[in-house]
Amino acid sequence: MSVAPGEVVGLIGPSGSGKATLLKCLGAVIEPTRGRMTLGGEVIYDHAWKISDLRALRRDRIGFIFQAPYLIPFLDVTDNVALLLMLAGRPNGEARALALELLRALDVAHRARAETAELSGGEQQRVSNARALANRPPVILADEPTAPLDSERALAVMRILNQMASQYQTAIIVVIHDEKIIPTFRRIYNIRDGRAFEEAGEGRRLDD
Repeated sequence: MSVAPGEVVGLIGPSGSGKATLLKCLGAVIEPTRGRMTLGGEVIYDHAWKISDLRALRRDRIGFIFQAPYLIPFLDVTDNVALLLMLAGRPNGEARALALELLRALDVAHRARAETAELSGGEQQRVSNARALANRPPVILADEPTAPLDSERALAVMRILNQMASQYQTAIIVVIHDEKIIPTFRRIYNIRDGRAFEEAGEGRRLDD
């Protein structure tokens, strides 16, 4: 399986086929049992981790969007998005300004100062999506990022992901259960019997 810079690919398969587990292996959250992974030409894993600081790898080079938002409850919406930027060394004011820009793009800027407990499920997911985009990582791994959203906002999220991929040459892998976004992918991998098979996507234009 390979994903090029600037490409958004889908990952489908029946329940229990290993889609979420694959994302966690690719994101250095859990250790694979075997195989080889490279990122930007650098070997990340080859029957053992080849990177000494996996936390720095996840922080600086991989963005995550999981099914659950995993927002930090004692931070407001803006700081949830800005936190990774601050950890990466951005000044607080600059980090918050960039966070607001992403929140605005995802139609949730009106909740910028809200506590996470005050958000709806859809709003929490959009904040999670903004956080994954904040550091402009070379790779984003998304586990059903549009599941709690209506059709209009689901397509808006996919539009943002595609724009991010194109503008910053980010490779994005999206686990899909949401049929309404399947036509937005040009390439889809289908996991069957423990293997990933490439299938053609429909490549719907998101600016139509």
